[in-house]
Amino acid sequence: MHAATVALALVATVTLVAGLARRYDVSAPLVLTLVGVGASYLPFLPQVHLSPEVVLVGLLPPLLYAAAIRSSLVDFRDNRRAIGYLSVGLVVFTALGVGLVTWLLLPVPFAAAFALGAVVAPPDAVAATTIARRIGLPRRVVTVLEGESLVNDATALVCLRTAIAAIAGTVSVGGVAGEFALSALGGLAVGVAVAALVGLVRKHVTDSVLDTSLSFMTPFVAYLPAEAIHASGVLAVVVAGLLLGHKAPVLQSASSRLSERINWTTIQFLLENVVFLVIGLQVRWVIDDVRHSPLGLGQIATACLAILAAVIVLRPLWVFPARYLAIRPGPDRLGRSTPWTHTAVVSWAGMRGVVTLAAAFVLPQQTPHREVLVLAALVVTGGTLMVQGFSLPWLARRLGVHGPDPREDALQEATVLQTAVKAGLEELDRVAAETDADTVEVLRARADARTNIVWERLGSPDSDRETPSETYRRLRLAMLAAEREAVLEIRDSGRADHEVLEHVMAALDLEESMLDRVERRTQDLRDEPLLPPEPVGGACEHLADSGIHVQPQTPAGCPDCEREGLTPVHLRLCLTCGKVGCCDSSVGRHAERHFTETGHPVVRSFEPGEAWRWCYVDDLVG
Repeated sequence: MHAATVALALVATVTLVAGLARRYDVSAPLVLTLVGVGASYLPFLPQVHLSPEVVLVGLLPPLLYAAAIRSSLVDFRDNRRAIGYLSVGLVVFTALGVGLVTWLLLPVPFAAAFALGAVVAPPDAVAATTIARRIGLPRRVVTVLEGESLVNDATALVCLRTAIAAIAGTVSVGGVAGEFALSALGGLAVGVAVAALVGLVRKHVTDSVLDTSLSFMTPFVAYLPAEAIHASGVLAVVVAGLLLGHKAPVLQSASSRLSERINWTTIQFLLENVVFLVIGLQVRWVIDDVRHSPLGLGQIATACLAILAAVIVLRPLWVFPARYLAIRPGPDRLGRSTPWTHTAVVSWAGMRGVVTLAAAFVLPQQTPHREVLVLAALVVTGGTLMVQGFSLPWLARRLGVHGPDPREDALQEATVLQTAVKAGLEELDRVAAETDADTVEVLRARADARTNIVWERLGSPDSDRETPSETYRRLRLAMLAAEREAVLEIRDSGRADHEVLEHVMAALDLEESMLDRVERRTQDLRDEPLLPPEPVGGACEHLADSGIHVQPQTPAGCPDCEREGLTPVHLRLCLTCGKVGCCDSSVGRHAERHFTETGHPVVRSFEPGEAWRWCYVDDLVG
């Protein structure tokens, strides 16, 4: 009962604080850490001890797996050099640097000092990406930070094992090399094997509940065998998660992917936020242990602050030379370069988390001044969360580093969806030769509507006109509300079986959730200031040769719509002759009709603040 009450209190506190943090747009991890610090001094609260076994075996595998299955294997591969230099090179560099500072300031052997360096070296997998996504950093920055935090724990734990072996006097150069090789290659092999095994099983599992249950087991199936052979369980979990996330569209059904995504999102939310609350709860009893240290308070405080400063300073000292001397990042797949300001943000995003504290408690009891080393790890964790966590948004704003433009996202989404729908319509033409024409026409109309929904997000947010998709969404939501009310009346009267009603309600809920999601994305886009989106990739000869500064024949609007008495949704400008026509969401579709009649290949958006172009011939945006 006592343990259950504590667990319930932790979850309730996390839910309340995280909800308030979202409402007031502050970082939930930072607030939860402060709440934990304050709560640790409340006399009626019991001590919550952070067990390294619970963290390293119970919390770390699911947290890493939840992040890995949502990460892009393609982006990870594209940024592998940067991720490698951060997750391996920077961890070793930080461990040695902090070890040297600790050895100079505290009366401990270098092996113990290096052990502390290994403990505080890896930034947290949760803290960095949670804050980075909340403040809206560029996707390439988030990918690098996420990739670093997924892999660096493996390097740090190997360094820690080496240091502990050195404390016991059982380490050698050959042993260190063998440990690193076994950790990396063994973890990689186990991760690939588990991904292959789970993928094989998933081919025969069609039930979404069973598939999600299999997903819950996967991080532990990867972690435990890897640790049993003294390989890196962390690396095994990350590799398995990246591969399974990449193969999910092929291996899983749509319902299984939806179920897995919802369940893992909930688990990740609870675990990662409980972690930060528990970090704060450690403060009181860690400080109480230090009171019995023979070292003076001034020496302890000086050492802890110097170690914190070393952790913060060593990161940019590694990141900037590595970028310009070794990594030298080129343009990404969409032709976008990485300015130095992105490197500056990466160099400051070094928040530590629960793995640092858990690893500190792994230090052997006979380690000299162990309680002071644990306190130093706590100071580094709390200090980086507060100093770097609170100042990272300010630094990003000062440097002009911001997240992806929602209008550019909408443009890319429309392009991708247009290509996909085109492939689907071609397949429809192939397989529906003798199918009822009305059914084929319904399918074509629904396919067109899917692309139009995304295209309609673009355009002037100040327009009072309701787009066709917005009209459909408003009317369909009203219909769904009435349909649900009718189903509930049937339920309350007992005129249908519960299982039948559940299927009907689930279908209504799924459709409404999709409409709500589209509405939220549209509103987010409309709230953004009108800025010309950066050019995105895929340029063709027509886009390259099109005249950007063609004068419009009718600046006031679409003349064909005016002649036919129609209302356009958005306007397009032909870059060959200057003809203004309405978009495909409009009833007249005069821009597309103009291309059909003249063959002029490229149009430009004629909406305020937009500069994107579209090639009808190659279905490409620029």
